[in-house]
Amino acid sequence: MNEVQKKFLDKYLNSLTIEQRQKHTHFCADYFCADEINANLCANLVLAGKKTATCSMKYWYEKEPEAMPQVGSLTVVTDWNGNPTSIIEITEVTESKFSDVTAEFAASEGEGDRSLEWWRKSHWDFFAQECMELNIEPSEDMMLVLERFHVVYRTQM
Repeated sequence: MNEVQKKFLDKYLNSLTIEQRQKHTHFCADYFCADEINANLCANLVLAGKKTATCSMKYWYEKEPEAMPQVGSLTVVTDWNGNPTSIIEITEVTESKFSDVTAEFAASEGEGDRSLEWWRKSHWDFFAQECMELNIEPSEDMMLVLERFHVVYRTQM
């Protein structure tokens, strides 16, 4: 987390009571997606309340030094350039096979036309590219970590 992101987080934390602050023990800053256009789009979807969920391959938490998402964790959402746009709190973490992701979850990701069909195509393309880079085979049975969140602090739109 850079200094600007830390100050943004501190401004939010300082608005809380001591008891409210103490429930938060994990913090990070990150953008969604792997390219500038989608990272900025997703940051705006979060601000607009249309994106309330995200997912990633479970592989990252099993094989790489990535910490599993935790309920109560705070993330400073940034645009592609690292500028903070909001802070989200994770409210739920579950696991699902790619093939079992529901239309409701797809819609809560807020991207595209919010349909399951659009979600499956775009996420298959994204995860297949990740798998290729990791030299592993994508499959309909690959496990995903599904996160739901809500915005607790935002920049002015």
